[in-house]
Amino acid sequence: MPKVSIRPKISNSKVANAKYIFVVGGVMSGVGKGITASSVATILQARGFKITAMKIDPYINVDAGTMNPTEHGEVFVLKDGLETDQDMGNYERFLNQDLPAINYMTTGSVYLSVIEKERNLEYKGKNVEVVPDIPLEVIRRIKKAGEVAKADIVLVEVGGTVGEYQNILFLEAIRMMKTENPDDIATVMVSYLPVPGSIGEMKTKPTQTAVRALNGAGVFADMIIARSPVGIDDKRKAKIATFCNVRSENVISAPDVPSIYDIPINFEQAELSEKLCHLLHLKPKKTTDLTAWKKFVTKSKKGIDEVKIAVVGKYFGSGDFVLSDVYLSVLEAIKYSAYNQNLQPKITYLSSQDFADGKKLKDLKQFDGILVPGGFGSTGIDGKLKVIEYARKNKIPYFGICYGMQLAVLEYAQNVLKLTDASTAEINPKAKNLVVDIMPDQKINLENGKMGGTMRLGEYEAVIKKGTIAHKAYGSDKIIERHRHRYEINPDYIAGLEEKGIVFSGVSPDKRRMEIMELPTHIHPFFMGVQFHPELVARPLSPHPLFSAFIKASYQNGHH
Repeated sequence: MPKVSIRPKISNSKVANAKYIFVVGGVMSGVGKGITASSVATILQARGFKITAMKIDPYINVDAGTMNPTEHGEVFVLKDGLETDQDMGNYERFLNQDLPAINYMTTGSVYLSVIEKERNLEYKGKNVEVVPDIPLEVIRRIKKAGEVAKADIVLVEVGGTVGEYQNILFLEAIRMMKTENPDDIATVMVSYLPVPGSIGEMKTKPTQTAVRALNGAGVFADMIIARSPVGIDDKRKAKIATFCNVRSENVISAPDVPSIYDIPINFEQAELSEKLCHLLHLKPKKTTDLTAWKKFVTKSKKGIDEVKIAVVGKYFGSGDFVLSDVYLSVLEAIKYSAYNQNLQPKITYLSSQDFADGKKLKDLKQFDGILVPGGFGSTGIDGKLKVIEYARKNKIPYFGICYGMQLAVLEYAQNVLKLTDASTAEINPKAKNLVVDIMPDQKINLENGKMGGTMRLGEYEAVIKKGTIAHKAYGSDKIIERHRHRYEINPDYIAGLEEKGIVFSGVSPDKRRMEIMELPTHIHPFFMGVQFHPELVARPLSPHPLFSAFIKASYQNGHH
């Protein structure tokens, strides 16, 4: 009787000899899996490999758009409109490339796909089960991402920590792939080695426990990135090697460093790319070329002067802590443009609610520039409007992003056009003068309670007006930028706003949507708002032109 294989076949990728690196976390969250994955991708890219990077989030949320930013951090929007975890932004910034929606998945999106397929009879009547069908869908997506990118190596970060119940199906996917193609899979565990103050000695036991939990899922680490306050010594490396079943040379020291951008350089000094190539039976296409990256890192540490920027937001408070992750892309975009101009950015986080009564406004005089990032809702709006008015009247360079643009127009309507009851439909939909209104196609979504993934999302084109600050910055008549909004400047008020001095320097091709507003330089040195999110495409090696124009104007303001 012939043998019948009962194991599901999973080797259906069209990518010839694609390799896969899985990055998992141990001991605790927040140890830097995303930055580790980004840095590994960077050094392998520097060896001539075509890389794509993915994130798996163990949430039932179908995408990151409905998650609370103070709990989860920034929502990053990909070019095709998917709302994702901020680690996708790290991958794009480190790799200097756009990534597609297939590169991000959540538990919710995977289950949704499987259930939709079942409803469409794509399983041809067979029982659909959590195992193997959920891991198989995970594997399909991983291979599809490699296919789309035509990648040599697919780097996959698994969110959370090993041992958590919600991770088990993703670890099962790794196990299945490793069983099918053992030479094509490498698993890297990022673990934390504490140095308790009362003991004064680095402890390996938590890492040993985490590795055991990983092994219990049938997955074995090929490499351990040892995160710790200080570098790991040879004695601990040997101990981890003995108890965690890895070679001691594959235990990589990753101590705390001043900048995340040092990490690829440190990894390469530890010959990490060479070791990964050995694990994956790959021959590097060239010697490591991190020249441009090293130049950027050097510039980031050698500013000739500093530029002081206030970021006025509403999401900074998280208990007793200041949470800057909510605006991560904005903060990094400021840094890239400052470094590029040989400046050190001194960024101060200010809560908009502190300015609502107007008493602290004079504190803003100490800053060279003020930025109001995107946001939603009524919290902190009075403070933001007062900050914007102060920046406008005192000629402090101002840059407003998304909500920061809408509020800049609203402030102008209230104080210059004297429409004292001017408002936004987001706050007061019954106001007489809705200078900022909901987009017509969004009204249906709100009426039907369709909130998740329904905003105006992803890339849209805009036409730039000649002779403006925006045109000078971009050096182009047309741009493409990423969006995430439901509200827009009401077309009924545009003529009145322009009559009083506002220049809409960027508009949609159909001239309906206002994408960029600015004041002419004879009125204000730099006062600009953009409806889109330029921070999402700012990269270490290619700063965003509008951020660069804002930093330049801010520096000139502080040093005139």
